[in-house]
Amino acid sequence: MLRIQESAERTTPAADRVPLTDVLAELVHRRDEFRELRYVPMDFVGRLKQAGIYRAATPVRFGGDALPPAEFLADIERISQVDGSTGWVASFGSAQIYLAALPIATQEQIFADGPDVVFAGALFPPKRGEETELGYRLSGRWKFASGCMGADVLGVGMPGDDASAGKPRTAVLRPEQVQIVQEWDVVGMQGTGSFDLVLDGAEVAREWTFVRGGEPTVDEPLYRYPTIAYAAQVLAVVGAGVARAALDHAREVGAGYAGVTGAPKLADRAYYRTEVARGEAALRSARAFFYEATGQAWESVLTGDPVTDEQNAELRLASAHLAKTASDVVAGLVEVSGTAPIGTAHPLQRLLGDALVPKQHAFLGPAIYDSAGAVLMGLPATTPGFR
Repeated sequence: MLRIQESAERTTPAADRVPLTDVLAELVHRRDEFRELRYVPMDFVGRLKQAGIYRAATPVRFGGDALPPAEFLADIERISQVDGSTGWVASFGSAQIYLAALPIATQEQIFADGPDVVFAGALFPPKRGEETELGYRLSGRWKFASGCMGADVLGVGMPGDDASAGKPRTAVLRPEQVQIVQEWDVVGMQGTGSFDLVLDGAEVAREWTFVRGGEPTVDEPLYRYPTIAYAAQVLAVVGAGVARAALDHAREVGAGYAGVTGAPKLADRAYYRTEVARGEAALRSARAFFYEATGQAWESVLTGDPVTDEQNAELRLASAHLAKTASDVVAGLVEVSGTAPIGTAHPLQRLLGDALVPKQHAFLGPAIYDSAGAVLMGLPATTPGFR
């Protein structure tokens, strides 16, 4: 039986708000469909909108919720426990923290029809645009636009320049300006629709570009939380949901599965019990650090203090550690589960691939440990874009 992580339902008034638990119940029956499609379709993105996922980081001034990070992260973890791909797509409900660096007039246009806006970005490889009187003329192909099939606005990456202090830019476009190429053949997060975006001479006004991690133009607490750290957190917590699903599966089937050789049931094997217990301890410990760091940084924001470099380093470290721990937990369960998980339809096989993806992300890879360690010892970060 699927045991969904509990989280308090919000009471923000909205005519179309539905409980997230209702959406998750539907997701149980549709997750295989999404893997076949290779993307989460527009109608289910609409269901996520109804649950408030895509107004979670929209400024209050535009009718959004601008939730405390821990609340949104808990929702993404719940979704990911049911399906990692959908959790990954839903995690970009946090992307309005990026859009908050756009001019207010541009944001007013983006949210003109309401606060539930889906942004999907393909930021790499960054491509320099030809400067025009209006802004930039862009051509090229960008990869990994997760959730682009259900997006209301799309972004492509540009390199930094003197005006951005070297930080990369993002150009924001409407879907009709962009060609989506459905190239996505992977072993994990198969349903994220992380397709390629292609532009052929599209012109983007300067006021529709922003510096990634740049100063927000919206003065609300959420936009004083570290932007890049939050972008890493929403991906890391997907891995936590996937690992939770794997541990629940291991506990449920352990008492019933017996191998074809006539060996004892899994739960009767000491090494199986040990690995399940080890996985529980590891995941819960990593989650505790993750949410502790989140709470401490948010408390600084609410008291009016800037989030320190050390707090930012702890957010980045806790995120990388959670992503790696989640992947290791799932891999450990596969190792002790006999031959059953080698079947392509076995639940642990899907979860193994899904758990691999977050820790491979550039925001969560091994280099983050080095940068975090450097900052914690009073040295400069060793990777670009660490803050």
